[in-house]
Amino acid sequence: MPAPGDALIEGLAARGYAVVREAVPAGIVAGLRERAKALDRAGAFAAAGVGRAGERAQRSDMRGDRIAWVGDANDASERAADQWLDALRVRCNRELLLGLEDVEAHYAIYPPGARYARHRDRFRDDDARVLSCVLYLNDGWTADDGGALRLYVDDEAIEVTPQGGTFVAFLAADFEHEVLPARRERVAYTGWFRRRVLT
Repeated sequence: MPAPGDALIEGLAARGYAVVREAVPAGIVAGLRERAKALDRAGAFAAAGVGRAGERAQRSDMRGDRIAWVGDANDASERAADQWLDALRVRCNRELLLGLEDVEAHYAIYPPGARYARHRDRFRDDDARVLSCVLYLNDGWTADDGGALRLYVDDEAIEVTPQGGTFVAFLAADFEHEVLPARRERVAYTGWFRRRVLT
């Protein structure tokens, strides 16, 4: 598996976000997609919520995906993705001084018509999440299928088509974003690089 490329690091350094097409080999993307579907068939996915701890709630009007958290990497594709993300963590720490300790990740499946309303990935009272990242797992996706990630950058919105193999990373505290409804099922491997928070 190739190491995370310079385009990711350069984009994060210059703009706070990066979008890289074909960042991960097609075989790994296909393996992760099949893993997500197998977990879904086994009943491992649950409706996603918004908020955290005692304030967590299911709000299908705001967020319509189902998720399955990634624990120990149980198959070859998950192990490859884990190694690739760790290599990215090391580069971000060495070149951008982000202090990233680990990554929390889940699979996300959006049924047709589902969306995730505009939000930030960092909680108001918890700054552990530093870098948000998404690897899209969709096969044969086109712009006509919808489901774009809309990233709000200053006074404009950038839309990213969720083609399989596309990787998006952005500073969690800096960018509001949303997931637009799609015309077909949309699958992604989503995570956050975290730093250690002293309590």
